[in-house]
Amino acid sequence: VTLVESGGGLVQARGSLRLSCAASGRTLSSYAMGWFRQAPGNEREFVATIGSGGVGAYYAHSAKGRFAISRDSAKNTVYLQMNSPKPEDTAVYYCAAASLFGYTSPSRYNYWGQGTQVTVSS
Repeated sequence: VTLVESGGGLVQARGSLRLSCAASGRTLSSYAMGWFRQAPGNEREFVATIGSGGVGAYYAHSAKGRFAISRDSAKNTVYLQMNSPKPEDTAVYYCAAASLFGYTSPSRYNYWGQGTQVTVSS
């Protein structure tokens, strides 16, 4: 599975941004999908995950209520809608695929994209 993120860029705090993760090589329908982020000097951290059928979603505390993960099976794409972002959300955002839903550790994910930079200005 090859994953390619897009949609990153510069966004003002209290704005919105939607990240996309398009897959090729294999359908994503059997995978749970996750979004992670990594800021300079920090470890990669969990943001959100969604089940293989779009049933079930789980968020990091920092993302809950502001971000929304979704997937479109017909487009083989996963999304992360970022609402009311904060400067501390600035990071490279990665999507990843896992065999089961509910994982928050990066080590549980088998496939990764190259990341897309999100910068939030105050």
